[in-house]
Amino acid sequence: MQSLLKQGWLREGELQKSSGGRPGRALHLDEQHFAILGAEVGVHGLRLVACTLSGQVLASHHERLSPSSPEMTAELLANLLQTLTQSPALEGYCLLGIGVALPGPVAPKDAVLRMAPNLGWKDVRFLDLLRHHLPQQDGAWLMDNEAKSAAFGEFYFRTGQVPDSLVYVSAGTGIGSGMIEGNQPLLSRGFQGLAGEIGHTVLQPGGLYCHCGNRGCAETLVSGWSIRAALGISEEEGLIEALQPRMHEESVQLTLRRAGEALGILLLNLHHTQNPSELVLGGSLVQLGAPLLDPALSYFAAHQNRLLGTTQQTPLRVIEDSTFVAARGAAAQVLASVIHGPSDLI
Repeated sequence: MQSLLKQGWLREGELQKSSGGRPGRALHLDEQHFAILGAEVGVHGLRLVACTLSGQVLASHHERLSPSSPEMTAELLANLLQTLTQSPALEGYCLLGIGVALPGPVAPKDAVLRMAPNLGWKDVRFLDLLRHHLPQQDGAWLMDNEAKSAAFGEFYFRTGQVPDSLVYVSAGTGIGSGMIEGNQPLLSRGFQGLAGEIGHTVLQPGGLYCHCGNRGCAETLVSGWSIRAALGISEEEGLIEALQPRMHEESVQLTLRRAGEALGILLLNLHHTQNPSELVLGGSLVQLGAPLLDPALSYFAAHQNRLLGTTQQTPLRVIEDSTFVAARGAAAQVLASVIHGPSDLI
């Protein structure tokens, strides 16, 4: 314990009541010594955070951009990370490492982004590209799928009662999910890293072509890119900003209602196939509000108990602003790898 105090992991707090003998002091995580970097590479932007050991965000940055090559994205992200580390809020902190969340399946036991359909990337060793521009950055390095990183952060940095298992659903340009459970939390990955790729489960056989090449994937019904396509919104425009003045249009209401119903079906499918003790819904599409969320949540509420006939409800929490959730989750994964040992993604 004294070693952890000296190294800056713990700090002493208030005196504890004693039932006899010398009273002890409470121990808390030291929020003033170590920090962790997390970043998310999104289809329409980069999101960066620096966190304390408890997940408190010390500094953050959101850079909007259009999709580009892995090499150009890595160079830009490296420059932004360097700027973030020079923030006054990080003065005096020792950085434990960098975690990167990416929009596609990552190969188990190997730091390779297998495919990011909405970016057009395939078999990318993104950490290698990033390291080239940050050779001086020590500590742990890891990368993971953005929904899995988000799930990990929501679980690992949880205060209060921690659920037995948690599924995070990321509803943005694409649709993904991550499931985590256990005391030493484990993410469900699958044989090829495809676990949680719910956006590419087929909801409409013979339907529209998806960016992955299959037809009728969930993303053809509910995703940022399918909503853009249905309503004629370009990639250069912000989806939320473009839709806000158009919410009264019948075509917008119909598109969002259909997308919401498809999202509700996905939530129900996760409830039946994963059966987590808590569902968390985040992602940029949540900002569309009631026109999308009401049909989704109504469908889930109406159907979740049909199979068992029970009145017990599975908690479903909606994160209204999840801008930095995946980046913060990637930082949590770095901390866990430092404390518990290297993961298969370092």
